[in-house]
Amino acid sequence: MRPIYLDNHSTTRVDDRVLAAMLPYFTEHYGNPASVTHAYGWEAEAAVKQAREIIADKIGATPEEIIFTSGATEANNLAIKGVAEAYFSQGRHIITVQTEHNAVLDPCRYLESLGFEVTYLGVDRFGLIDLEELEKAMREDTILVSIMAANNEIGVIQPIDQIGELCHSRNVLFHTDAAQAIGKIPLTVKNIDLMSITGHKLYAPKGIGALYVRRKNPRVQLSAQLHGGGHERGMRSGTLYTPQIVGLGKAIELAEPEEKIRVLRDRLWQQLNIEGIHLNGHPTQRLPGNLNISIENVDGQALILGVQSTIAVSSGSACTSAKIEPSHVLTAIGVPDELAFASIRFGIGRFNTEADIDQAAQCVLQTVKALRS
Repeated sequence: MRPIYLDNHSTTRVDDRVLAAMLPYFTEHYGNPASVTHAYGWEAEAAVKQAREIIADKIGATPEEIIFTSGATEANNLAIKGVAEAYFSQGRHIITVQTEHNAVLDPCRYLESLGFEVTYLGVDRFGLIDLEELEKAMREDTILVSIMAANNEIGVIQPIDQIGELCHSRNVLFHTDAAQAIGKIPLTVKNIDLMSITGHKLYAPKGIGALYVRRKNPRVQLSAQLHGGGHERGMRSGTLYTPQIVGLGKAIELAEPEEKIRVLRDRLWQQLNIEGIHLNGHPTQRLPGNLNISIENVDGQALILGVQSTIAVSSGSACTSAKIEPSHVLTAIGVPDELAFASIRFGIGRFNTEADIDQAAQCVLQTVKALRS
């Protein structure tokens, strides 16, 4: 038997309904949506248009504000570098947070090498930013604030609406990486200027994402990062991958409040009755399926190795899980190195059951007992 999959923050299984929606666009309706002179192109163009409308409707945007990308990493790069290049004559100061995903931190570091100045805000012990600190960090030359909607490791949900209101009161653009949040919590772009999303965290395929770019009040300007054809209103050149776009639209259409997942998450936490266990992140203001824990006097790698035949989990971000150093997110919220190394992130998803949760809890309890003995 394969292990129980509890790593849904790193990626998710494609929903059968999403796959069914995609399949015809690989074999039957395989036209290029930019080929507007024949029926094959019209079919693909109509499918892309429908997906764009579904996504826009979900977040309170207009279809013209949705730019398709290869995923959230590309969307984050397009947002951050694109704004930096388009607005550098107005200022070269950017604000972000220490606990961001590397798909935000690395573009910011790259811009620092070009002469931009980046402020990296700290967080409290739950992973939340301080709005007063954010306001104090803003300057006359601040052009962008980038703060993720929900953290990929500890699941903490930031006060996005208040952040956006603050940014707009100071005429600063606000970008949020919503890769983990889209479809899991209510999300609207009312106070957001740019928002990155991806499909593979939401039961859609890998290799597809989107960037919301506000068109009114203010109209956001972006410098393209990919050139060659002028697709996506000139912001992202490259032939649109219709099957994946259809899949992303279907996945977002299917997304609904994750109350069942929240119940499973709480069930797992209640069963992990272990001496010296710590919950990392906010106790309530977190993603429904997220549970990040550290256990005293237990080697984290040994624990993951001990449970891997029964459950598939990770110690943090899949993008950095091979690094032999503590999570930068856990370090930022004040978790000591020994506990940061002893952390496990459970990502509970749509296809998990109560039986999965009960078996996973028993496996962790038994493994901890064996390691401590």
